[in-house]
Amino acid sequence: MTFNSWEFLLFYPIVLALYFLLPKKARWPMLLIASYYFYMCYQAELVFLIFGTTLISWLASNVIERSERRWVKRTMLTLTLAVCLGVLFFYKYFNFLAESAVGIIRLFGGEVGSFELSLLLPVGISFYTFQTLSYVIDVYRGNIKTEKNFFFYALFVSFFPQLVAGPIERPENLIPQLKEPHSWSGENAIAGAKLMIVGFFKKICVADLISVYVNSVYNSPEGAGALGIIIATCLFAVQIYCDFSGYTDIATGCARVMGIRLMKNFDHPYSAATVKEFWSRWHISLSSWFKDYLYIPLGGNRRGRARQMINVMIVFLVSGLWHGAAWTFVIWGALHGLYQIIGTLTYKARERGLSRIGLTGESLAVKTVRRVNTFVLVTFAWLFFRANSTSDAFLLLGKLFTEWSVSPADTLAAMGLGTVEILMTVFSVLTLVMLDRLVTYEAKDDSSDLVIRRGGFAVYVWAIILCWALLLSKDMTSTFIYFQF
Repeated sequence: MTFNSWEFLLFYPIVLALYFLLPKKARWPMLLIASYYFYMCYQAELVFLIFGTTLISWLASNVIERSERRWVKRTMLTLTLAVCLGVLFFYKYFNFLAESAVGIIRLFGGEVGSFELSLLLPVGISFYTFQTLSYVIDVYRGNIKTEKNFFFYALFVSFFPQLVAGPIERPENLIPQLKEPHSWSGENAIAGAKLMIVGFFKKICVADLISVYVNSVYNSPEGAGALGIIIATCLFAVQIYCDFSGYTDIATGCARVMGIRLMKNFDHPYSAATVKEFWSRWHISLSSWFKDYLYIPLGGNRRGRARQMINVMIVFLVSGLWHGAAWTFVIWGALHGLYQIIGTLTYKARERGLSRIGLTGESLAVKTVRRVNTFVLVTFAWLFFRANSTSDAFLLLGKLFTEWSVSPADTLAAMGLGTVEILMTVFSVLTLVMLDRLVTYEAKDDSSDLVIRRGGFAVYVWAIILCWALLLSKDMTSTFIYFQF
């Protein structure tokens, strides 16, 4: 069951109706049952993994809080880390490590057969594992108190809107809200519905539409030309943003209608002027998780410049692996780590250079150049993220410098981008920009302007009509990109 499926269009209204019609004491048990049902619609046979992870982390956190012996606390924390991360590594990385080991042995002349296992990657495992780990670590640090009711904690881990692809919620934000006796609110319903409309539009009318043209290049790299690679990679930058932030918008909107506010996960990332700023705007829940639970414990920037640079690279290499068990993701993470290291090391020199010509980092011209530069760097790294393999990635990279003989018209034709398709894509992106600006405008409570409110209503209605038209015209249902992570 995905958000953009007919099953969800039946599931969510039923859950919503039950949530507000049932007695307040019965709401959270219903949400827990609904959340586990939602998960089991994907992989019923692997439900024991999320339940086991939840149970072990809850038991360990209770022992940590009650014990006064430091070695007991550390043992429980270590046990939780070992079990939760062990499950994650086994299901997500065993075959990757096995394949890499076999490749290295064969590279040096050894003869060894493959020992990969037939493993099904549990949906959302990277997200709910990090959510349980943050809970146990925060209890260990004394930042929060344990949740005495196991089933409330289980609901925190499995809450269906953000279960599969985040945002990665913190216990201090979500658990208290799950306990609150929310009442129906027209304001919450309207705000949540608007977020869901924007999310569905991003997914159905932009991401799924663009994916066809991206796939035409990345699934057939041998026939790709340089211009086609550039166009497809730029389109992928739009696709992955709309796909992932679209999921977040729908998740946030679903929760908001119930009166629950999930954390903000995206904040106009492609308007960032530096790669560091990009990561403060992109997948915010993951970036903040790595900062709090990996970067700072490693020493952050407190142990000298060299150690800081090492810590940054470690974080982004881990981030790359978190996104996928493939060397393409490791390279993608390494690139972002390298971007930040170079940016930090050259910051003072760049600022001095600007001052010599009478400019500052706050001037419009400089900001514009930096935003373009950041987009180019981020988009270049997306090439490795999207490539199906490292060999494909380097093949595409090589073609960027050699395959310029194909005309623009032939390139567009090969990608399936005719006049109608180009106009449809441009129109969808422009509508998305309007929706994005409208949501930002309304969030500032400046929507008293009648023209803005009527215009906004028209845009929302048009977005709904276009979504339904695409859904009904052909089978547009597809999984979200981040489901595989």
